[in-house]
Amino acid sequence: MTEIQSHKQSHKQSHTPAEVVIQPRNRQHDLAAALKRDWMRNDVFATAWFNAMSITFPLGEQFFINSVRHYRDRITDPKLQEEMRQFFSQEAVHLREHRRYNEKLCELRGYDLEKLEGPLRRRMAWVRKNVPAREQLAGTAAVEHLTAVLAEKALGDAGIFADAEPAMRDLWQWHSVEEMEHKAVAFDVYRAIGGTEKMRRAAMRRSTLFLTWDILHGVRHILKCDGMLWSPKIWLSGVRFLFGKQGILRGTWAPYKAFFDQDFHPWQEDTSELIAQWELQQ
Repeated sequence: MTEIQSHKQSHKQSHTPAEVVIQPRNRQHDLAAALKRDWMRNDVFATAWFNAMSITFPLGEQFFINSVRHYRDRITDPKLQEEMRQFFSQEAVHLREHRRYNEKLCELRGYDLEKLEGPLRRRMAWVRKNVPAREQLAGTAAVEHLTAVLAEKALGDAGIFADAEPAMRDLWQWHSVEEMEHKAVAFDVYRAIGGTEKMRRAAMRRSTLFLTWDILHGVRHILKCDGMLWSPKIWLSGVRFLFGKQGILRGTWAPYKAFFDQDFHPWQEDTSELIAQWELQQ
């Protein structure tokens, strides 16, 4: 290997496959008609679960953008620099669309957006003030993996959104595709700036706990407002929705656990075919 080749290789920081293009799609979604109803299979719990997930996105996406942008001057690989720019663009559109989603949802169904977002906003403010930037980036890499695992499930199992309202299906599948496209960006930046394995594993444990808590907080508020919080039937349907034969969390343990492997990289799970299939349907 020549000195020039060695120098070039040492600056390779992106490990997203060359054939995967991170492309922002400036989509806008008219969700008002669907949000009036239980849009996910006419299922109260399933609809509440995805609506609660949406509540976490605007604050989360902004946190992800900030934590990655903090290290942009440390990235020397032009490929990763460009992927970061596209990551910011994708996340900015996700933030905008889910903010509109959340505001319209609360307007139509009488939910309190401040009560839904408030605990997460206060915790993130504390994190920004008290947690080192590298740990914040580790948290971003962890949550990006969680969302990529769920995105693969959403696109890989046609039954998940088959009976959803078309407008909602379009939004969630579009979001899922872009999560898969940029799933390694925060991870590659974290590796490039010298993040440790111990820190990223700890970040995943914390992120799993807090994301679960935030979604359940949202589900609780939504079901309470809908007068169904104490319905055993609703919670039983929730168990089936999450863990049943066709549950959205079935089959996600192995890709989730892979994050803790020493040699893990998000693109060890090649989801490029799912992205290509979605593109063909557009």
